[in-house]
Amino acid sequence: MEDRVPVSQADFKPADTRAAGPPGDAASPIAGPILRAQEPSDFAEIGALMELPKVRWGTLRIPFTSKEFWRKRLENPSEDQTGIVAVLDGRIVGQAGMWRKAGRSRHACELGMCVHDDFHRRGIGSALMAALIDVADNWLDLKRIELAVYVDNAPAIALYRKFGFEVEGTRRFDAFRDGKYVDSFAMARLRPGWNGRP
Repeated sequence: MEDRVPVSQADFKPADTRAAGPPGDAASPIAGPILRAQEPSDFAEIGALMELPKVRWGTLRIPFTSKEFWRKRLENPSEDQTGIVAVLDGRIVGQAGMWRKAGRSRHACELGMCVHDDFHRRGIGSALMAALIDVADNWLDLKRIELAVYVDNAPAIALYRKFGFEVEGTRRFDAFRDGKYVDSFAMARLRPGWNGRP
């Protein structure tokens, strides 16, 4: 019998896809997205996702990145990377990944994610985040997950706080976006119950 150890949450379907919104906001449930490992063949859809205005606004992506760039990037992922996509009705509507750090920081990883402009507030981000945290906690034994988020991206900050991330500092004039420099928060989540000891 062959041992099969999963390296990602391929074909993971979240149990609860009801988006949480502010009081009085009736978020509509959606048939849950299918989460699976990103594949090299996803390069065209991921490239198109990264060109969307809201995705570009919330990430470090720049306009007019070629499909060839994404093809090369997805064909040669780092062994320390876990990349997933959210698929709804056969279409990629979200992408997320985490990259394990090396050396004395090997207990930590960096995380990045985005959701298609037309699918915000529908539980896609929560599904992606829940899947990556599951991999970090239960498969990779990671203790710390780090991310950066622009200080004016309130929906993303709310999502990260919901999953236990805390602001650790402000990176002033961190990135150039839409003609001006913007600050970002350094946020991190420590694994619940971890006391900082090996």
